[in-house]
Amino acid sequence: MIRKYCYGKPFETDAVIEMLPVSPGNPASGDVTVFETPERLPASGKAPAFCWRRRLLPEEMVFGLGEANRGINKRGYVYESFCTDDPNHTENKISLYGAHNFIVIAGNKPVGLFFDYPGRLHFDIGFTDPEWICVSCEEADLYLYEIEGASAEDIVRQFRRIIGRSYIPPKFAFGFGQSRWGYGRAEEFREVVRKHREQQIPLDMLYMDIDYMDHYKDFTVNPEEFPDFKAFVEEMREQDIHLVPIIDAGVKVEAGYDVYEEGAANGYFCRKEDGSYFEAVVWPGFTCFADVLNRKARAWFGSKYAALVNQGIDAFWNDMNEPALFYTRRGEAEAEKTVRRYLESGPDKNVMELYGIGGNLQNSVRDYREMYHDADGVSVRHDRVHNLYGYNMTRAASEAFEKIAPGKRILMFSRASYIGMHRYGGIWTGDNKSWWSHILLNLKMLPSLNMCGFLYCGADLGGFGDDTTEDLLLRWLALGVFTPLMRNHSALGTRFQEFYRFGRPEAFRHVIGVRYRLVPYLYSAYMKAALNDAMLFRPLAFVYPEDEIACHTEDQLMLGDEAMIAPVYEQNAIGRSVYLPEEMMFVKFLPDGTISGEILPAGLHFVRVALDEVPLFIRKGRGIPVGDPAQSIPALREETIRMVGYPGAVYDRYDDDGCSTLS
Repeated sequence: MIRKYCYGKPFETDAVIEMLPVSPGNPASGDVTVFETPERLPASGKAPAFCWRRRLLPEEMVFGLGEANRGINKRGYVYESFCTDDPNHTENKISLYGAHNFIVIAGNKPVGLFFDYPGRLHFDIGFTDPEWICVSCEEADLYLYEIEGASAEDIVRQFRRIIGRSYIPPKFAFGFGQSRWGYGRAEEFREVVRKHREQQIPLDMLYMDIDYMDHYKDFTVNPEEFPDFKAFVEEMREQDIHLVPIIDAGVKVEAGYDVYEEGAANGYFCRKEDGSYFEAVVWPGFTCFADVLNRKARAWFGSKYAALVNQGIDAFWNDMNEPALFYTRRGEAEAEKTVRRYLESGPDKNVMELYGIGGNLQNSVRDYREMYHDADGVSVRHDRVHNLYGYNMTRAASEAFEKIAPGKRILMFSRASYIGMHRYGGIWTGDNKSWWSHILLNLKMLPSLNMCGFLYCGADLGGFGDDTTEDLLLRWLALGVFTPLMRNHSALGTRFQEFYRFGRPEAFRHVIGVRYRLVPYLYSAYMKAALNDAMLFRPLAFVYPEDEIACHTEDQLMLGDEAMIAPVYEQNAIGRSVYLPEEMMFVKFLPDGTISGEILPAGLHFVRVALDEVPLFIRKGRGIPVGDPAQSIPALREETIRMVGYPGAVYDRYDDDGCSTLS
């Protein structure tokens, strides 16, 4: 049962697409307070206008929040929904790139709650007081959806139904993709493909970060490096490679640049309160931002993707769309004053004042407050709808694809997001680090993202920032072979982490090959989850709610209805401990191409897993379809598919042409 409550005058986010009547009164799940005189909450130090509070029973667990830090069970910390460009995902960070305001409180009477509020939303889940959860925001203008169900999983299904079907990518998007910030020359891209094919390391996608553009201008290509881009796209396609160019949120302010001039002439950019266009520095220098909360501007910005689609591109990733701001002219002027004051202050210089300049300039909330949207005739200050920007930028592209390439699936995923964007594209979890702890963080985000509708998701394998190592990369890949989005991505200035640069290319060839062997199962399991409002990855607590150990196991996940994954995520480990809630078959994909299988009883086990092995656990009586490895998705062969798992197990495999849109 789902009830909808309305407070104040909510901004219509379009996150929920099923029409529900507004219920009278307040939800039964907790106490709602709307403050006429806002009071400060101790955990946030902020003055809320709205607060929902509820006592937490000792046995209750709290799931959800999509792309959020820390554990699968969110109890014991604070989280804030405010899309934030911050690559340092340490445990103290309360905001990441996405804003996903859905939680499930699991216990004897499970309840789900979706706070449809596009501004800054604060979750205190047993932080200030271990026995209380409090959700608060600074404006009392929101919809609150309360969902009752028989179980946590039942609640998720109900929620997924009202927010709409998850995005369905083309089948090639389940192949492996190679990426690095810094690829800009045509020959660099050719070399990556050549090396993969020479080493027989499978590859389907090659990502183009900002350096492919003409001076970082959206929807352009460097004319010196790509004088005939359409021919280059075709050259790659002949080798089964799909190029995936990046599109950033900021449009360069430059006379003669058609996208800027068109947007400025038609009023399609966000403005300041005085009516002038809001400008901020990002990669190209000063930029404007398409007002994607305005229907006409959104349709216009989406139409610009045709410039690349018409040259053969069928895949994109949207970036910097929190939106990320380096600084504005106001911020630049204030920084200059601070530096001047510091230099003129004599021997008693305040070093800390100078130290804070960079942090105060970038992604400044004050700058966000100076940015305004024309939401179809209604002026809205950006910070009040901040979490909708990345969502609507991706929506702009997806809606345009229906006209630009009707009937065809286009790969699309984004960095920033809000619930509702899951209908238009997937996400990657942003600029992570080459840290062992981020393998585990990657794992823990997966079910939470699935709960919020984001099925096509993944992390930058091996880590984006800092220097990876061979063992870290191999261990992370052994998790990544199961995530729908699988790509190796690294930052400019870090160690090159293409697989062929390491001393054991055969190990990488095998592990990536396992991904392709699993595609018949992974694609089927994904499509079943998308078409049935189900989760691809589930916490063990969802499947074994009566098993206390399973409920508190956070480094293993259920995959589909047939399997469980338990990656190794510690340096120098020879294996790991794993808890089996029931008898399972311990399967290992071995480097010689064979697959081992050992029946293990329920209970705690230590399993050995070498660096070049991929472990998987198959549930009792079940099996999965597995094929032979291939160099690309088109090279997979139906006749090689066979069952792996318990003898006699059958599997109803979903398949389609992998490119046509579904009705």
